Amino acid sequence: MTNGSPEESIARLKPQILPSSVMALDEIVSNLRKTLERHRGERQLIVIQDFPDPDALSSAWAYQLIAQQYEIQSEIIYAGTLSHQENIALVKLAGIPAQRCTLQSLKERDLSLYRGCVLVDSQGTTSQLFPLLLEANIPVVVAIDHHRPQDKLAAEFIDLRPHVRATATILTEYLQAGMLRLDANNKQHVRCATALMHGLRSDTDRLMQAQEEDFLAAAYLSRFYDPPLLSAVLQSSRSRHVMDAIERSLSNRVVANGFSIAGIGYLRAENRDAIPQAADFLVTEENVHTAVVYGLVRNEEEEREAIIGSLRTNKITLDPDDFLKEAFGQDSQGRFFGGGRLRAGGFEVTVGFLSGYNDCAKYAKLKWEVFDAQIKQKLARLVNPGTDAID
Repeated sequence: MTNGSPEESIARLKPQILPSSVMALDEIVSNLRKTLERHRGERQLIVIQDFPDPDALSSAWAYQLIAQQYEIQSEIIYAGTLSHQENIALVKLAGIPAQRCTLQSLKERDLSLYRGCVLVDSQGTTSQLFPLLLEANIPVVVAIDHHRPQDKLAAEFIDLRPHVRATATILTEYLQAGMLRLDANNKQHVRCATALMHGLRSDTDRLMQAQEEDFLAAAYLSRFYDPPLLSAVLQSSRSRHVMDAIERSLSNRVVANGFSIAGIGYLRAENRDAIPQAADFLVTEENVHTAVVYGLVRNEEEEREAIIGSLRTNKITLDPDDFLKEAFGQDSQGRFFGGGRLRAGGFEVTVGFLSGYNDCAKYAKLKWEVFDAQIKQKLARLVNPGTDAID
């Protein structure tokens, strides 16, 4: 816990929303400096989404390097797996120090060593680990994200900027402001700049959806990043599992009113990144403006199953965040099952009572058919208004 009087602790935990349209960058950076100074010499856990993307991985690493300037030791953790070939290549080739941490392994840690946790490219709603940290009374020191507010969030420092296309842009602005002076002769700095460039590029659809802040961040990173390293990450080949998922999505897709919707059945947790890649592929079809691909993902290690889905769209007037929230609603705690950003979104619905492996092929087939029909029914209300089916 942090030092100080109860009144000071309450003041620090009061939520702050710091969009750049309201607060100038120098003031945001000043507040972050003060926050890090208060925690000088402590240990923190940087929590990113369960299945991290390049934006989350690179931004978390940049924060870790910034925090080191204040003698803060931090670890980047996530609960899921890296399955997208580009994410695996990024972590391996750039040397990003992110580590998988299951719920069980986190429970076995001595959490009293950590004085705070940090949310990067997340607000805690996409992490299985975050609720456990809250139960352990580990306060949220910093939260940095470019998505819309997802839930009530209390932290000493919050920088939520939904108008910015990538969290990597926000972290790059911190670097530009002098929180860490990048050195083109420092190999670690070059690799981090390369990772940030990939994260920014990934979340802005290769800069085609970039805003002014994103272009300025990319221009700054261009002085330090390693083009051959980034090229190596981008040229990583698709795995057989991804190709199988794309093949199944093509076979199972139903096209209605410009939407291409495909359920691809069962997948292992380590292959779940095949789902967004299949959606990326389907949205390129002629006369299709939006693709939704989903599957029943099994995490055999944790004996957990969930329907995981991804949405990709080229339709300017379709807001993935609004669409998925309206389609799937909220759980009993008020958390939305889905959400998104410009042109992309995702959803996750835990299976619950029916979860679990069953070696009876007939039962497994029936279970998938039930969930497949339910997902299609929920989507039909928006895709084919006035109907309860997608033909």
